[in-house]
Amino acid sequence: MTRRSHRVNRPVHPSHTALKTPWRMKETALPECVYDPELHTGPIDTIESADQRAAREDVARDVCATCPALRLCELYALRVRPASGIWAGHTAAELAEYRAEVA
Repeated sequence: MTRRSHRVNRPVHPSHTALKTPWRMKETALPECVYDPELHTGPIDTIESADQRAAREDVARDVCATCPALRLCELYALRVRPASGIWAGHTAAELAEYRAEVA
């Protein structure tokens, strides 16, 4: 029997794919989100308040600002249209808004 994931058809955040290409920039450079994936995707086992989410997202944005994969992450996020999380320093809603403006 095969195990099915409840995440079928959801874009995978770079924090969960960092050891695979195209996120691997060079031998020693990994996306910053690898070191604390929940910072960018939200907690798995707990519910956070709006204030907690806003604080977490602010820190995630700061981490993204210095990431070696920032541009690749942004291009990927614009292509896959995520529904949640921080991608290249932007929320999913901000990415959707930007995509709508450019279209």
